[in-house]
Amino acid sequence: MEQAGVPTVVLDTNIVLDLFIFADPATPALRAALEAKSLRWIATQVMRDELERVLAYGHIVPRMQFYKLSAGDVLARFDAHVQMVEVAPKACYMCKDADDQKFIDLAVAYQSLLLSKDKAVLTMRKRLQTLGVQTAAKFAALQSRAE
Repeated sequence: MEQAGVPTVVLDTNIVLDLFIFADPATPALRAALEAKSLRWIATQVMRDELERVLAYGHIVPRMQFYKLSAGDVLARFDAHVQMVEVAPKACYMCKDADDQKFIDLAVAYQSLLLSKDKAVLTMRKRLQTLGVQTAAKFAALQSRAE
């Protein structure tokens, strides 16, 4: 589903970490699209809660310190770019990783782009495509498919 011609995207937690902490070279185009509002990122409170939990993990905290970021900084960036929506109903396809189901459900409900590096999600690419969901590990891959 698009709003005024702007595609909708769902980002899993690892993509959010890449975007706001890890300076992943695959994220500048995504960041630019979000900042230009040429892409509408949607998420639920459950997704934000998961991000907040992950930011306290022992292997994440030193990375935030390295980049001189706090959990509050990352959550503020999340809040500044995302549009919060209600939890979506269960999709007809179930992910092997129950933690990833919420991202799939939301992407299906909004017929959104879905960015995830999770193999359980990526293996569902063809099935999700039948429901109007384009899935990739990198935003650039989705851009090239659209052209």
